[in-house]
Amino acid sequence: MEQPTVLVLSANPEIARAILARWQTERNVPAFALVSSRVWNGATTATFDLAIMGPLEEAGEMELKALDQTGKAVICLCASARAAQAVREKLPRVLPLVQHEAWLDTLVLLGGECLRRVEAVKRAQQAEQAAALNHRQATLGRYMIEMRHSLNNALTSVLGNSELLLLEPAAFSAQVREQLEIIRNMGLRMHEIIQRFSSLESEMKVAEEQRSNRTSTSGKSWAIARG
Repeated sequence: MEQPTVLVLSANPEIARAILARWQTERNVPAFALVSSRVWNGATTATFDLAIMGPLEEAGEMELKALDQTGKAVICLCASARAAQAVREKLPRVLPLVQHEAWLDTLVLLGGECLRRVEAVKRAQQAEQAAALNHRQATLGRYMIEMRHSLNNALTSVLGNSELLLLEPAAFSAQVREQLEIIRNMGLRMHEIIQRFSSLESEMKVAEEQRSNRTSTSGKSWAIARG
């Protein structure tokens, strides 16, 4: 999992440094991007997991709206409860935080929860992608097993006819006989591959039975131990 990034967007450099210094005391420290809101043009919106902006005297700032539109977690520092209420009314997804006496501790706690949620969502998305890939591979594997008999029948015909033709060496030129031998040899290789599919299927069934037996035995042992 990649290290999360926190964008700190503030016109006050002391605020940004205070946030960075306080977070550095935590066990898990994200990467930081410190940007002045006076020069920010929205170019970094795609590179952060959590944005911290402010302080704001009142809501409705264009920068705050731009951050909210990214769909990512945004914490807005507010100088007063009135400003925080205005943020809630205009931008319900943004998390307003009034700068009370212990606002830095609250900010780090709230920010940490936001980043943990982001990480959980990323893990869920990766799990969904892995499950989709496994499903596609399982579907392909089932299709190959189902078509194994049809392919084997076709190969039997190819091998049989090539063998019959090779029994009449005088009927063909040396070049044609060589081509017939190539067809037969390639058919034999394909037959070996199909046989390997059958072998793998059997091995997987045996492995599944062994796992099932171990699980059953473990469950019985646990029940006996508890009894």
